[in-house]
Amino acid sequence: MSAWVLPDQIADVLPSEARHIEELRRSLLDTASGYGYELVMPPLLEHLESLLTGTGEALGLQTFKLVDQLSGRSLGVRADSTPQVARIDAHLLNRQGVARLCYCGPVLHTRADRPLATREPLQLGAEIYGHGGLEADLEAMELAQACVLAAGLRHLTLDMADVRVIDSVLAGVPLGTEQTHLIHAALARKDAAELNSLSRDLPADVRSSLLVLPRLYGDVSVLAEARRVLRPSPLLEQALDGLRWLADHLSGLDVSFDLADLRGYAYYTGVRFSLFARSERQGGAGGTATHAELVRGGRYDEVGAIFGRKRPAVGFSLDLKELVQVSPRRALKAAVRAPWGNQPGLRDAIAALRAAGETVVCALPGHDHEVDEFHCDRVLTQRDGGWSVQPV
Repeated sequence: MSAWVLPDQIADVLPSEARHIEELRRSLLDTASGYGYELVMPPLLEHLESLLTGTGEALGLQTFKLVDQLSGRSLGVRADSTPQVARIDAHLLNRQGVARLCYCGPVLHTRADRPLATREPLQLGAEIYGHGGLEADLEAMELAQACVLAAGLRHLTLDMADVRVIDSVLAGVPLGTEQTHLIHAALARKDAAELNSLSRDLPADVRSSLLVLPRLYGDVSVLAEARRVLRPSPLLEQALDGLRWLADHLSGLDVSFDLADLRGYAYYTGVRFSLFARSERQGGAGGTATHAELVRGGRYDEVGAIFGRKRPAVGFSLDLKELVQVSPRRALKAAVRAPWGNQPGLRDAIAALRAAGETVVCALPGHDHEVDEFHCDRVLTQRDGGWSVQPV
């Protein structure tokens, strides 16, 4: 095998895409800062128990594991930054009130979480700690919407669910961990045949609710239908009321519901959401417009418990590498082309332009201009004993 061949679903990022990713990173972090979110930078490696305790099997399977040569303890390469940010909030910041935190950095997956995806996403996210009310859920959704809009995408759809809907259906039913996991997996796949088999020995009202859950998706009318056909309980009413309140307060996007949605990691405890946007680069004229799922998020009030401080928490994350594939390409930065040489005043003129914020690309001796990532629309030329910038 050639030394330069990379592992499957791991890739270099070349100049054009790297520029776009970096521009998006700055833009989205600035967007989060505008909402009052503070930037944190968790480490790439942590002790395994810190990364994985209480997060569920799915995250454990996604995490690369190794042994620390200094301590002999098991380490993990983060596959998701949320547990790390929860540790920072609970153990390091230790604030009594609301904490708004954002982050951006690479994560590593043992397997790609969807076809054609990278195993090294560049994860950007934002999380709000310390407020258990729906106002925090709404803020997280609005910030996620603002980030996708800042990437130049339109025609947004927000899909919502709530873990408590399924919890209310199964409440009081003596189920083992394995059977509960199988039921959750069947619901996530909308596998009616598997649900029928798994629920055969359950109480009639629980069985009927489980079998109808995969069909409860669509517009806001789904919430009324859920009240009619699901096993009634105060927990169900609380979940459905919360989803309706959020739908009523969101604007500028289409809202839908999928009450059986259990995709993602197991630490969610309440409302969960996905944000979709129409891909203009994949669709557009002459093609079929596609909708890409770009953001996942929700409420995870239990995630900080392992760190000794269980706080209300809600947030979202996205992969900048995935976002760049569907967002509109940005214009190249205008630049000045300059000759290379030691002529009097040339180096000073170049330095002055760069100090003023201009990009100046020097054409080295014997080479044509080969820069792809800058649009050299001007040239530095010698005129009347001095140096001046002229249009190309």
